[in-house]
Amino acid sequence: MRRDIFQAIADPTRRAIIALIAVQSMTPNAIAEHFDTTRQAVSKHLKILTECDLVNQEYQGREIYYQLEINKMKEIDKWLEQFRKIWEKRFDQLDKLLSTIKKRKK
Repeated sequence: MRRDIFQAIADPTRRAIIALIAVQSMTPNAIAEHFDTTRQAVSKHLKILTECDLVNQEYQGREIYYQLEINKMKEIDKWLEQFRKIWEKRFDQLDKLLSTIKKRKK
């Protein structure tokens, strides 16, 4: 079953997991140590992240290491880019307005 990337990143715990494994690949136990939840709950989150290809599994002996799939993150960034341009334009407009108001007060 393939899941939607945006469904996966909607959950704050999954976003925190992504932030952890962006720095280094980790085992489920190592990831679970960072959360006040069970190892099974973390495994469910990892399953969802794996199903939407945001993380990869790498087997090293008996251990499974999870690592971030950076190309999938680029897909998210590409989608957000259209909104980033809108936000930047609005912030520029707000800066100009605030500048104008500040000049009028002097």
